Amino acid sequence: MHRIFFLVVMSITFGPYGHAQAPDRPLNLAVLDFGDSSFGRLASDQLLINLKSEAELITIDRDQGRVAARGASYSGSLNLPLREARDLGAAIGCDYYVLGDAQTLRRSPSTGPIYFESYASIFLVSSRTGRLVRWERPVFRAATFAAAEKLLLTELSSNDARHRYVISIRREQENERKEREMAIDTKTPIIEEAPDDDRIADAQGLRLPRPYRRLHPAYPESAARAEAEATVDVLVDLNAAGELTRVEVARWAGFGLDEATVETVRQLHFFPAMRNGTPIPIRVLLRYNFRKPPK
Repeated sequence: MHRIFFLVVMSITFGPYGHAQAPDRPLNLAVLDFGDSSFGRLASDQLLINLKSEAELITIDRDQGRVAARGASYSGSLNLPLREARDLGAAIGCDYYVLGDAQTLRRSPSTGPIYFESYASIFLVSSRTGRLVRWERPVFRAATFAAAEKLLLTELSSNDARHRYVISIRREQENERKEREMAIDTKTPIIEEAPDDDRIADAQGLRLPRPYRRLHPAYPESAARAEAEATVDVLVDLNAAGELTRVEVARWAGFGLDEATVETVRQLHFFPAMRNGTPIPIRVLLRYNFRKPPK
């Protein structure tokens, strides 16, 4: 189903964000195409038109956003590390942006009549932090191709859809504000940089941390419905006793995979990192590769 890779990176950590965002100005939002198909572009256009009616948001022209994303070498991935997500937002010049994929598929069940299924996998991302703020996957079924697509487009045009995204943006703004305040008020401990190779670490008198036992995140039903395959990276700060002090998703995937990973990682305990026989704090990168289970 999935494999686990255990890597270690140690770095000097500072406050999470460089500067405060002006709280009163409208926010810039971009909506990129939901795939290369004509329906994917139509679905993203429908959501963009819907969000344009929100006074709190200034939507970026679709062609401008597309050109900027192409210039940043974005190829349509819905599985981005934070740095790439921040770089993409900076290239577009927006506060938040929406990525996605929309398709209509013909389904032939073993029992019952053939039907058509329209879905959109939609990801709302913060340009400031690179975090995945919200993901959802509305799915509609109908007896005809056109009817299924109409149902999905109607959902993307609804007031409920618009309100969900506005509420998510407001919540993320508040979270980022609190994190900036904490970064200012709290003295962040320094965690030295170290190699991620055991041989180099040994040469420097460093023993890298090891988990007492490896736990495997469950493949959630939300991911199974989407047949999602992705990689989730999690940065974990360990104290000198080998206990977790901080967990952050460094490469998100949506579909419930991030939540399943974090829930599992919080259950881990480690033999501490050692330098010349002395326990030290360290930052660990845990990588989990998810693959859809065989049918």
